[in-house]
Amino acid sequence: PFQVVGGKVKKPGKRGRKPAKIDLKAKLERSRQSARECRARKKLRYQYLEELVSSRERAICALREELEMYKQWCMAMDQGKIPSEIKALLTGEEQGKAQQNSIKLAKAGKTEANSNP
Repeated sequence: PFQVVGGKVKKPGKRGRKPAKIDLKAKLERSRQSARECRARKKLRYQYLEELVSSRERAICALREELEMYKQWCMAMDQGKIPSEIKALLTGEEQGKAQQNSIKLAKAGKTEANSNP
């Protein structure tokens, strides 16, 4: 069962070199370093998730405020009142459409003028 190789007796089933104390210390240090890096990654991941949650919470608050505003507008319209904000939106849209039409007409006039020498 024992082999003699180069004057040394080898036991079967034991391969590789035996770990020295220096290797053990290096292994422990690598393990500590790996644990430090893992904790740092975990901390970054938690920070990212906390920022994500807070941004979503802010968005939810803004949407709730917007919804409350629309509810108030609807209640006012149910009472027969037109909120000034809606009036402003409607007049703004009408003015915007008029401006767009005038721009389209001006562009059409320029292209016609350019095509007819």
